[in-house]
Amino acid sequence: MSRVIINMGLEAKVVSELLAGINAELAEFESRTFPDGETYQNLITEVSDKECIVLANGVQPDSQFLSWIFMANNLKELGAKSVGLLIPYLPYMRQDIRFKPGECVTSRHFARMISDAFDWMMTTDPHLHRYNALSEIYTIPTQIVPAAPAIARWIKASVENPVIIGPDIESQQWVEEVASLVGCPFEVLLKERSGDREVSVSLPLRDDLMEYTPVLVDDIISTGRTMAEAVTNLIKCGWQPPVCIGVHPLFSDECVELLEHAGAQRVVSCNTLVHPTAAIELSADWSEALKQSSLMDAC
Repeated sequence: MSRVIINMGLEAKVVSELLAGINAELAEFESRTFPDGETYQNLITEVSDKECIVLANGVQPDSQFLSWIFMANNLKELGAKSVGLLIPYLPYMRQDIRFKPGECVTSRHFARMISDAFDWMMTTDPHLHRYNALSEIYTIPTQIVPAAPAIARWIKASVENPVIIGPDIESQQWVEEVASLVGCPFEVLLKERSGDREVSVSLPLRDDLMEYTPVLVDDIISTGRTMAEAVTNLIKCGWQPPVCIGVHPLFSDECVELLEHAGAQRVVSCNTLVHPTAAIELSADWSEALKQSSLMDAC
C-alpha cells in the first residue's frame, strides 16, 4: 500500500527524513486565503486507496485547525484508504478540568473534533496531567512517540557526568525515564505556583550529587520562569551551571534570555516545534514509529 505525506507545517528537514524513512510520496496541494479570510484548498496529488499522513505543527493551533480538518475531510472524499495525523506537539491539553463554572474544557472538545476528522493520531509526550491516557478523550487509535530516548542520546553525547533534574513533580515521568536510559541519577524539585507567572522552587537534593552536571528536563517550557527559578537556586547552592532541556519549546520571546540570565550554560529543546534551540532530533523516532505502527492497519 502506497503512502502519501501531506505537510501542513513541519520543517523541510523533518519531512525529508520521514519521506525517506517510510518510502512515502509528498503530496502537492494548493492552499490560499480569500480576502474575506476563508480558506481555499486544492489537492493535486492522487490519493485514492492510499494511506495518507497529515503532518501538522501544533503551535498557534487556532490559525491552522480548520485547514487540517478541511484537508482530512477532502482526503476521505477523494478516496484515501486512511487519513492519519502526525502532530509532534499536541495542543489543547492545558484545560483538562472546569476550574470555574462556565469554563470550557477545551481538551475534550479539541479531541472530539480531531477524532471526527482523522482515523488515527501520533504525537510526542502530550501534557497528560489529569488524564491517564489520550484514550480518555480521543476516540481514534493514538500512539505516543516518547522523546526520552532522543534526549538520552543527546545527553550521553553532550553532557559529562550528568544528573537529571525535574523542576516539579509533573516532570518526574520524563526525568526518571531519561535518567534510566542515560544510566545516571535523578532528582525532582518541588514547585509552588501563585498565579500564571509567579513560581517558587525548593531543592530536596543530595550533597553527593554536587559534582555532577545538572540537566533540567521538562515537557513544556513556556515563560521559563519555573526553570529559571530552579537554575538560580541550583547555582546559589553551589551547583554547576545547569543545562536546560524542554521537549516542546513553546518559548515566549524572553524565555531563552531569562534562562541564560539565570545562569543556564545551555538551553536545548526537541524538534517537535521549529526553534533555534531544537538540537535534539526525533525525526528518526517518528519515522521508525510510523514503520512499526499498527495504527494504519486498524483503519
